[in-house]
Amino acid sequence: MAHLRVHTGDRPFTCSDCGKGFTRSSQLNVHQRVHTGERPFTCSDCGRGFTQSSHLKVHQRVHTGERPFTCSNCGKGFTCSSQLKVHQRVHTGERPFTCSNCGKGFTCSSQLKVHQRVHTGERPFTCSDCGKGFTCSSQLKVHQRVHTGERPFTCSDCGMGFTSSSKLKIHQRVHTGERPFTCSDCGKGFTCSSDLMAHQRVHTGERPFTCSDCGKGFPCSSELMVHQRVHTGERPFTCSDCGKGFTRLSQLKVHQRVHTGERPFICSDCGKGFPCSLQLTVHQRVHTGERPFTCSDCGRGFTSSSNLKVHQRVHTGERAFTCSDCGKGFTRSSDLMVHQLVHTGERPFSCLDCGKGFTRSSQLKVHQRVHTGERPFTCSYCGTGFTQSSSLMKHQRVHTGERPFTCSDCGKGFICSSNLKTHQQVHTGERPFTCSDCGKGFIRSSYLMAHQRVHTRERPFTCSDCGKGFPCSSQLKIHQRVHTGERPFTCSDCGKGFPCSSQLKIHQRVHTGERPFTCSDCGKGFPCSSQLRVHQRGHTGERPFTCSDCGKGFTQSSELKVHQRVHTGERPFTCSNCGKGFTCSSQLKVHQRVHTGERPFTCSDCGKGFTCSSQLRVHQRVHTGERPFTCSDCGKGFTCSSQLKVHQRVHTGERPFTCSDCGKGFTCSSQLRVHQRVHTGERPFTCSDCGKRFTQSSQLKVHQRVHTREQPFTCSECGKGFTWSSQLQRHQRVHSG
Repeated sequence: MAHLRVHTGDRPFTCSDCGKGFTRSSQLNVHQRVHTGERPFTCSDCGRGFTQSSHLKVHQRVHTGERPFTCSNCGKGFTCSSQLKVHQRVHTGERPFTCSNCGKGFTCSSQLKVHQRVHTGERPFTCSDCGKGFTCSSQLKVHQRVHTGERPFTCSDCGMGFTSSSKLKIHQRVHTGERPFTCSDCGKGFTCSSDLMAHQRVHTGERPFTCSDCGKGFPCSSELMVHQRVHTGERPFTCSDCGKGFTRLSQLKVHQRVHTGERPFICSDCGKGFPCSLQLTVHQRVHTGERPFTCSDCGRGFTSSSNLKVHQRVHTGERAFTCSDCGKGFTRSSDLMVHQLVHTGERPFSCLDCGKGFTRSSQLKVHQRVHTGERPFTCSYCGTGFTQSSSLMKHQRVHTGERPFTCSDCGKGFICSSNLKTHQQVHTGERPFTCSDCGKGFIRSSYLMAHQRVHTRERPFTCSDCGKGFPCSSQLKIHQRVHTGERPFTCSDCGKGFPCSSQLKIHQRVHTGERPFTCSDCGKGFPCSSQLRVHQRGHTGERPFTCSDCGKGFTQSSELKVHQRVHTGERPFTCSNCGKGFTCSSQLKVHQRVHTGERPFTCSDCGKGFTCSSQLRVHQRVHTGERPFTCSDCGKGFTCSSQLKVHQRVHTGERPFTCSDCGKGFTCSSQLRVHQRVHTGERPFTCSDCGKRFTQSSQLKVHQRVHTREQPFTCSECGKGFTWSSQLQRHQRVHSG
């Protein structure tokens, strides 16, 4: 009869307290104990009371460890048949209890009942300490342990305590490495199903939990709850050592390790310790080379999703964190925090060796390697060491030729984003860093800092070999290669080595013929911007470098330095063959070709060779007839500026080169040098045929035609040849009458 009521729905026994109906009187009797609080069946082991003897019997199996109901699929044991029945639905996939609101299925009615409170908002179990409500009593029980500090579930591996057995079970997978929940899209494993569910939303893009303040979506409710503290300013987890507040308990826990120095997560490859497992996971990708987070715009890979998120702002231009003082935007909150120290002047991280302050601890750590000499990041191609991994990464692109950052204006590629950013200021003309002394603008703060040392004459970086000082460390590093002879940057076309990559880059334009810097006045191209800048001073007449002895101005500081040696008599570059001294190394290099006979610059028209490119350039004007330097007094044209300068002295009467023996003046130094041989009797140019000596090479050249019978000057009228041009000139008068 009682069973038939299951089919008819008849429930004749009704509770007078709550109106709930039952098919049997015994069921009503047991139910009424909920209202009276009566629990007549008591456990002899722990004293806990139960409303039914069957409940007590099941409970006692907790103490005895007995699990008589075993799953035939996986062998797992249970204390009662109902638990086994619910468990078997895991294998069959059966979820007979369905939510009428969202259609979600559950394996047991109690789970459905708790779930429906998500829709109704009902939270019938309230914490007496903080008033927080929960949808089920077990959640309340676990929560109350936050207030009592009770952590009854302890890990046998590390001793860490947990408020619930499920948390302990998940934690133990850290030690066993077990990740039973696997993503079907990327194969990534997780220790708990909720993490997998949240992760899958990365692939689907689903963010069902939305912030009512800013509309931002999150893949799980806990992240939304933590995010909302950004708007409320709530930081419920406070450090007892320094008072700093955190939005998450896990953040506090990791932070406390700053004070204790604890780094429980150790890398098995290099032994480095980390305060949290996530940092270890990201770090291990340095060893494995894994970069699982890829930018959909440029294909660049990253070791963590946060780095990818920040990188994507390069493409979108988003700068979500804005400085309240100057309005400057940043892609990371940490960058904003560090930037604000610029306004406050605070540098909380100080070097114990030199006292220098830094805005970031990472900057201090890298700086300390200057004192220790440590360079832990080594290039596998050339063996060069670096103080930070980012420097190594950029350097390796020199070898691979990779330039992942491309200018949208001109298509030029760069090895790092900062170089691209600086380059783009060439197109915009922006120079945000201005010198307070002279008003000159710079595209980088480091350039400004180095420039200001021009005014202060500070040269804090000193060479240990020769004592020469430099305004910046990079100049010192390049200079030291003069002493070591190191030329690590080699041209792939001719094998020539250079002490810095910029010199190599400029040199390579000799092979490619590229001259990307063009003068807006005359259209002439140059392989580097500094040459263009010096050239433009030819048009403007600007000579910013002035000699303090004679007042003569120069377009380059190097020219002034060489010129000053005229006054001091210094000739630091000496020829090893003849002992002759020169004021600059380029003059010595050209001179040495006199001894070696080398003439590397050849005229394509007549095949004549020259010791330097400038001589070739002037010579080529003989073939083209070009005379670009014109005298303003008589209109006569010249192939080079020095000839014009000497010629103009004919009009001015200036003879600045005076003989110390007889006082005779000359318009150019070469004339004086030849003249002085009259007094000294020196005749350095000797004929190899007859031994006759001459004061000038041109005299020797003409004389040698006596032996060779060469007659290079030919009359166009009669074809007669002459050894000198003056002879031809006199002869032509015969024809002209």
